[in-house]
Amino acid sequence: MIRISLVKLAPLGLCIAVTAGCASSPVAPFNQMEKSNLTAFHLQNYEPPAAAQGAAAPQGQQLLSAMPPEIQQWIAAGAQGLQQLLPPGLVPQNLLQPQQQAAQPVENVPRFYGFRILGQTQVMDSELRAKLGEIFGDPDNFETPRTPCLYPELGFAFGSAPGAPTYDFLVSFSCKQVQAKNFQWPHPQTGMTSETVKQLSEVVSKLLPG
Repeated sequence: MIRISLVKLAPLGLCIAVTAGCASSPVAPFNQMEKSNLTAFHLQNYEPPAAAQGAAAPQGQQLLSAMPPEIQQWIAAGAQGLQQLLPPGLVPQNLLQPQQQAAQPVENVPRFYGFRILGQTQVMDSELRAKLGEIFGDPDNFETPRTPCLYPELGFAFGSAPGAPTYDFLVSFSCKQVQAKNFQWPHPQTGMTSETVKQLSEVVSKLLPG
């Protein structure tokens, strides 16, 4: 009887080991990201209302005070070390960049779900795609959002091939939140943890080198 029990337990132990090893596999649809056609968009997370109406854009601290508080805090914190994600001209001269004017919106500029596209890149590196899949495909990387805002600096679209239907979602570092646009987010929460922000920042710095 003891021998039979051990024989039965051996495969069980192997099964447990295999299951543990697969526990970190990305959930759908992010389990497809490594082998997908993936486009990353650099987005303008905020357009000053005065500029959007064609009026003279506010300057300096006036411009900063007109921004949403989440973006103000993000800028004050150094934009999480990713200044390349700051929209051109958005930050007052005396804070980060020399001699800039607030970027004037143009009606016919390319946009991704309403947000102006400042740049985009095809992610050709399969390791970066795999890493993004691991980050977004792990439910432990997300928590209850701390704010309801969404001022996305990034957008992602991935599908099986060029021209095929894509899974589209937005990423806001300033609000530490993500939002799926044309599919159901697979996790219970959409807020990014501090560790998720750190991991994603490292990947984005390679996608959008300064």
